[in-house]
Amino acid sequence: MYSAMLWFAKMTNQQEIKLTVVDQSPVRKGGTSADALLESVELAVWVEKIGYSRYWVAEHHNSSSFSGTSPEILIGQIAAKTSFIRVGSAGVMLSHYSALKVAEQFSVLGSFYPDRVDLGIGRAPGSDRKTAAALTYPRPTMDVYQDFPQMVRDLTEFLNGGIKEGNPLSGIVAHPGSETNSSPDIWLLGSSDYSARLAAEMGLPFSFADFFGNTSEYGPQICDMYRNEFKPSSYLSEPQLNVGLQVICAPTEEEAHYIGSSRNMNKIISRLGLSTHGLLPPDEAINWPLDTHAKEYLKYETRSYIEGDPEQVRDGILKAANRYKTNDLGIVSNCYDFGHRKRSYQLVAECLDVANTGTTASAT
Repeated sequence: MYSAMLWFAKMTNQQEIKLTVVDQSPVRKGGTSADALLESVELAVWVEKIGYSRYWVAEHHNSSSFSGTSPEILIGQIAAKTSFIRVGSAGVMLSHYSALKVAEQFSVLGSFYPDRVDLGIGRAPGSDRKTAAALTYPRPTMDVYQDFPQMVRDLTEFLNGGIKEGNPLSGIVAHPGSETNSSPDIWLLGSSDYSARLAAEMGLPFSFADFFGNTSEYGPQICDMYRNEFKPSSYLSEPQLNVGLQVICAPTEEEAHYIGSSRNMNKIISRLGLSTHGLLPPDEAINWPLDTHAKEYLKYETRSYIEGDPEQVRDGILKAANRYKTNDLGIVSNCYDFGHRKRSYQLVAECLDVANTGTTASAT
């Protein structure tokens, strides 16, 4: 493992930074889920042009704010419209499904788009408890702590050489096959030590969710634990860490805070169990009456958010990268206006010097 000093010296060469879009397919108030999905595809086409390395789509269910219910379908649409950017899930909530079915879905995607597909796996429900139960109804929901590790092992084996002898699933093949260039790269996603330990034990890449906004105080310790406990595997010889950050970049700090108010209010409203059927427009969000308790809650829950002008955002991202000791970063940017969202991703790429300066496309 790199020392912090050596790692930071390496990070000063900003061409080393690898950027991933983590897209939750946000729905705006007055918009539709179909609009959000079409914008996800358009955004992927855009960020491929300006230097992003990956495009990962989320899974949420029964949400008025996020429309990505089927990442495996959305991945296929995005990969078909792009040329070389890696496309994947952030993530598939494995507890709702079977390892075989997920392996088959991503084996099909890998056959169509060799060397371009990532399979990020999460254990959270991506929904409320009632909706999680509905996803397996009338079967009971699984015991995540007991069954999830075995499901991950089965999934990795289905996708990489087949189920081993002694496993009850031995002999079953996840068609169309596990050719090297068609198997997706598998990542474990998480915001706690549970997934980090499992990723380390199984020798898998790990992506930490700093973008939740309230995990940064213990996140670096969890990621260090992943590195320290990592066991090389046939899949990966050394630890590979990605960290997702919540970022909004605009020409001025004032405008970034204004744009970010939509996302911030959505967090409060969701916590209160209310529904506004999508992200509020900034004019409405920034003027929403909040009592002292709500303001303190919002401050606490968004304390690791990065927003501001390009210089402020660059400084915030590099500090987070140094804190986590990784140059592999995911960027979550949820805005009411799609033009603001595209511009934010462009400004991030430019301020970190990963943008394709040859592009003449406009973000608006």
